[in-house]
Amino acid sequence: MSMIRDLRAAVRPALRRGGRSPYPYAHDGSGGDATATSAVVDCAVYRDGRRESRHVTPAEALRSLRSREPRGRQEPQDGPGGGAFVWIGLHEPTEREFSGIAREFGLHPLAVEDAVHAHQRPKLERYDDSLFTVFKTIHYVEHAELTDSSEVVETGEVMCFTGPDYIITVRHGGQGSLRTLRHRLEDDPGLLAKGPSAVLHAIADQVVDGYLAVADAVQEDIDEVEIQVFSESAGKGRRGRDAGRIYQLKREVLEFKRAVSPLLRPMQLLSERPMRLVDPDIQKYFRDVADHLTRVNEQVLSFDDLLNSILQANLAQATVAQNEDMRKITSWAAIFAVPTMIAGIYGMNFEYMPELQWRYGYPAVMTVIAGICYTIHRGFRRNGWL
Repeated sequence: MSMIRDLRAAVRPALRRGGRSPYPYAHDGSGGDATATSAVVDCAVYRDGRRESRHVTPAEALRSLRSREPRGRQEPQDGPGGGAFVWIGLHEPTEREFSGIAREFGLHPLAVEDAVHAHQRPKLERYDDSLFTVFKTIHYVEHAELTDSSEVVETGEVMCFTGPDYIITVRHGGQGSLRTLRHRLEDDPGLLAKGPSAVLHAIADQVVDGYLAVADAVQEDIDEVEIQVFSESAGKGRRGRDAGRIYQLKREVLEFKRAVSPLLRPMQLLSERPMRLVDPDIQKYFRDVADHLTRVNEQVLSFDDLLNSILQANLAQATVAQNEDMRKITSWAAIFAVPTMIAGIYGMNFEYMPELQWRYGYPAVMTVIAGICYTIHRGFRRNGWL
């Protein structure tokens, strides 16, 4: 297992950036240190909202931060521009790669374990002087036509360790890149000067905005399925495919729901409860994120209910179609029962039977059969069975 992890750590920079990592890769063999940076996407020190350097290792960033802070200082001064902080971004780090950073910043072992192994539900946890936040990222998968095996949404995770002078983001999955977000924040020093909580808000805002975009796209898929289900041109053979598509879409909506609903409580806490690590001015912005998240959650719940109704309508249509088929089969069976019965009577071959020797017996019997069949057919047509 350790050999696999070492191989994965060695090839990740080339796969992620198409070349050699700008960060020096140096394991000391002691179980991980802050220079084991093969999983680091970006790392920088920010002072007064401005980035001090382009490429540094986590260890160098930490030394740069602490070398300018008074001895014994645990957190930046209050107010914008009151202190510096480190922002380290990682992508799918192994336990070995993350252990050194976790030790240097004093991250809680339980939170570190969650960040390495991923597959966590959205949550907010407080550990002494740090916050651990988990976000589920949602990406809409484009498709030419929705089928019963189409993947509609793709999920990933972004985990944030927020401290007084640092924020460490751990990303899992191919979606949810924070590179554009970092550049946007660097263009707004006034906001970035608010400290790590400003970054935490920006990440939450980007994740929830992604939910809004995905919700609109999923709404279009549901509308398309709804139109096709209730379309008069929907054939019998298509009803079975519609049921499969509806069920698949319902599963994808359930995955969407698992990302959105658990995040409501963390956003409520960040927007309403005063926290030492969250700037009061930034907390106001969390209220806007919470409002958007509530709206998305209501949409997702309505999607689930609407898909239930569409599925029930589709099943009802299938039942009605089956009943119509059974009525047609029964009608034709009743019609053909008349000639079968008469032919069976005359097929008994008794010597003394009416009209056996009559010249017009055969035409008369056929006329009677046709008349009875016509009468029965007309009655079924009048009643809508045929």
